[in-house]
Amino acid sequence: MRYFLELSYNGSAYHGWQKQPNAVSVQEILEKALHDLLSEEIALTGCGRTDTGVHAEQYFAHFDSASELRGRNLLYRLNAYLPKDIVVKGLFEVENSAHARFDALSRTYEYRISLIKDPFTTKTTLQMPYQKIDVSLMNEAAMELLKHSNFKCFSRAGTDVKTFDCMISEAGWAQKNEILIFTVTANRFLRNMVRAMVGTLLEIGMHKRPVDDMIRVIQSQSRENAGASVKAHGLFLTRIRYPYKLENITG
Repeated sequence: MRYFLELSYNGSAYHGWQKQPNAVSVQEILEKALHDLLSEEIALTGCGRTDTGVHAEQYFAHFDSASELRGRNLLYRLNAYLPKDIVVKGLFEVENSAHARFDALSRTYEYRISLIKDPFTTKTTLQMPYQKIDVSLMNEAAMELLKHSNFKCFSRAGTDVKTFDCMISEAGWAQKNEILIFTVTANRFLRNMVRAMVGTLLEIGMHKRPVDDMIRVIQSQSRENAGASVKAHGLFLTRIRYPYKLENITG
């Protein structure tokens, strides 16, 4: 039987979602917890890759199990096996053909910047106190992202993908108290894409490059023309949409 897991994690202690040699990942920790709980080998397939230090408020992964899994107690027991910075929120029984990565219609990321020196958000925001940032200019530039599809200019160099096309449906900045948040939604993202976008937009907001430079950067299809990538710890994966409704079987 195939199941979806919904989880959240603080990525500060992990080298991203994906399991890798000689580094601790969220996937590795979760697979071990499921193995200990279910007494069977579990292979998780995540909804996407997150880089070292990136967080997820909503993340989905699927796995196959010979066991029929039900009951809210199962969720409590699974979370008891997990460290405090990873929490499983839901378990969903799905069709055997359902796929956490390939079935996702869209993904939404947020990048968060603290406009004050805040000791409580040093691991979850980019700290930029005392900086003058023109949000209106950044929003004007962000609108250009909706008009294009090839974002090779924001992709990590050497990325092995068949296409650099992404359909962005939402991109903009908003301020909540002393936190500046960039929200972007697309059907898919390239590696390093959001962090490079934010770096470029911040240069515009700080008057280091003009607004219309965003058009030149995108059309150049060259990573060298975009801004420097911002640090990973301010980035959150916040929402995944699927074409079907997921019913939580843990009550």
